[in-house]
Amino acid sequence: MSVSQQINDDIKKAMLAKDKKRLEALRAIKSAIMLIASEKAGSEVSDEDAITVMQKLVKQRKDSASIYREQGRDDMAEDEEFQFAVIEEYLPAMMGEEEVRKLVIEKIAAVSASGPQDIGKVMGPLSGQLKGKADGKMISQLVKEELAKL
Repeated sequence: MSVSQQINDDIKKAMLAKDKKRLEALRAIKSAIMLIASEKAGSEVSDEDAITVMQKLVKQRKDSASIYREQGRDDMAEDEEFQFAVIEEYLPAMMGEEEVRKLVIEKIAAVSASGPQDIGKVMGPLSGQLKGKADGKMISQLVKEELAKL
């Protein structure tokens, strides 16, 4: 079952359960996926595209929640946090820091990086390899740390 079909099924379940908060989050996902489908002339949206969109939605919700917390709007921050928790249910599990560090070290050796000036050589292929599997900020930080050791 594709991600889009799973979300449609879960929307129906949320409607039957009268779970308005969950339904709102699911409809946001469906809306974003439908927007991509319309950009691609109505073609079926691949799971990879759907996951990319959901990752953007999670990032937006996290950023919004932190802004609301800074402004003392805890009620709105909680809504955003609930929504990104629902969206994260449909995303594949992210890799841990140790797994990413191991791949970073391997990639540094593979491209023969010699120091911080070679960050582009390492980040390019690594970003493509870990897209959707690890947070970009964490990858960048680990690459910088490991290159600084050289």
